[in-house]
Amino acid sequence: MTNDNIPSYTLTFEDAVQIWLRYWAGEFQNRIAASLDVNPGRVNEVLKERKFIGSREAALKERAA
Repeated sequence: MTNDNIPSYTLTFEDAVQIWLRYWAGEFQNRIAASLDVNPGRVNEVLKERKFIGSREAALKERAA
């Protein structure tokens, strides 16, 4: 039995902040995506700032704290 009908996780703004932090720490996009159960394209949308605008700035603030 497969789980093809179960949708993957939907990212939140806080997930996007964590994506930035993990990416800056050297983690690969596909590994981040796998850990969040999302398509790697969703992670790339965050890093290209097509989704969750402002998450990069929030991550910078969190990293500086």
